[in-house]
Amino acid sequence: MKKFQIIAGNCVVEDQATSFKTADFLKNLSEKKEFELTYKSSFKKDNRSSSDFFSGLGLDKCSEIFKSLKEKFNFKTLTDFHNLYELDHEIVNHIDVMQVPAYLCMQTELVLAMSRAKKKINIKKGQFLSPVDTLKIVKKIESTGNKSISITERGACFGYRDLVVDPRSFAVLKSSGYETIFDAGHSVRRYGVPSSNVNEGGSKEYVKTLSRSAIACYVDGIFVEVHPDPKNAKCDAATQLSFDEFENLINDLLPLWNFVNNRN
Repeated sequence: MKKFQIIAGNCVVEDQATSFKTADFLKNLSEKKEFELTYKSSFKKDNRSSSDFFSGLGLDKCSEIFKSLKEKFNFKTLTDFHNLYELDHEIVNHIDVMQVPAYLCMQTELVLAMSRAKKKINIKKGQFLSPVDTLKIVKKIESTGNKSISITERGACFGYRDLVVDPRSFAVLKSSGYETIFDAGHSVRRYGVPSSNVNEGGSKEYVKTLSRSAIACYVDGIFVEVHPDPKNAKCDAATQLSFDEFENLINDLLPLWNFVNNRN
């Protein structure tokens, strides 16, 4: 029986200490609860609403951190790429899953170049894109001979700042035959509100509700960001889960996952 897949980690690489503390917690919990972990963190947040906000440490420093994470914890890693030049950097050697960012998912040249790197590709479905049209991105990737693909649902635009999750999307995305993941954390963000605003930047109290609904729709896993001190995180402070919140989420979701997937 397949394991519950969890993609989790800091929203953005802030420093090695925070990355290691988060990785140690997630690795230990994955072994204790027997879920399949992919460690996620962005080396750059290129879609910040203001140039004054923290966007990352740079490719070289983040490459060193990802290399150290792989050596110490021996887990799969995931990060997003935004520009063609990034694909020539050594950081690619320390990444198992290359993520196509939601805002860039229609950029054909970028998608094809990433696909040719012979890594697994995780497509973040754009907030502006229907699930049916997302399947066309899958075809672009397949055209390079790469059939190691997953697709992540992260909500659709609902007005100017909110997102709504349509469960029909899970059925459409799963019809591709590839793994379908639900990004619970980004689905509850309120875009345009600074992510440091822990009161108005998102509604993480709904992460559990939406995750349970997604599991009932047969998704293959959940994507959520985790931080040792969310309120002081440098990105997505409103929606990253604390260690306790994340463990409580896993404890709540695992019985439902096992039931839906007939695992005793």
